[in-house]
Amino acid sequence: MPRNAATAVRVALVGFRSDENSSFLRGAAEAPPLIRSALWSESSNASTESGVELSEANVHDAGDFAPTPGAAAGDAFFPTIERAIAGLLDRNLAPISLGGDHAITYPILRAFARRHPRLSILHFDAHPDLYDEFEGNRASHACPFARIMEEGLAARLVQVGLRTINAHQRAQIERFGVEAIAMKDFREGRPIAFDGPVYVSFDMDGLDPAFAPGVSHREPGGLTTRQALDVIAGVRVPILGADVVEFNPRMDPTGITAMVCAKLVKEIAGKMLGEVS
Repeated sequence: MPRNAATAVRVALVGFRSDENSSFLRGAAEAPPLIRSALWSESSNASTESGVELSEANVHDAGDFAPTPGAAAGDAFFPTIERAIAGLLDRNLAPISLGGDHAITYPILRAFARRHPRLSILHFDAHPDLYDEFEGNRASHACPFARIMEEGLAARLVQVGLRTINAHQRAQIERFGVEAIAMKDFREGRPIAFDGPVYVSFDMDGLDPAFAPGVSHREPGGLTTRQALDVIAGVRVPILGADVVEFNPRMDPTGITAMVCAKLVKEIAGKMLGEVS
């Protein structure tokens, strides 16, 4: 398509500084400002691999949202997230959300489903995040895709990079008809075909910790950064929105993972800006 068609889409960056639904470690709430800083760092530039140039003209910064300090685990912050995303969609902006833990994806998809009821999800993760509940919390970051599929917020869920599937989550995969691509079965160069628009949810622990050590749940044996980028580049339908979640700056003293997050945001934005949704 002609390059000037990129002006048909405008991306919005929005941060959700929430990790109260995290298990094991906190810290993901600190990520959004660091991802932004890495994205616009002078150590790199704003040109994507597809040739799209990111700028203030095509990337709107919607700022950050945060729960009340000291908020307990649960869904109290979810209506704020849902309203924020709905407001961006109402302005014809394509949101890329910066987490925060993975619990934020559920309210984001509630907002998307009102406009795009047949949306497919491309989900990168070491974990299926399909628990019915985790440690007594149905709003946990281990549960968002169970809530999404229960409510019919997506027509299709494709998960890539999985390597910690237990018996309960296998049952959930079967229950919801999830297309789960375990890392042991992943093959480079094999595109994933979609027949309708896609939402990308990228948990940073989907990457091998050699490439993204700044996560709370390090799971060896994951995707390389290039493999993940190639899967995204291979999507041949419009990407309408995305999130990049579970970056924990407390586990990233050298800033490597922040730069990887920024690279993912940049290339996803380039895909979105190069399409007419």
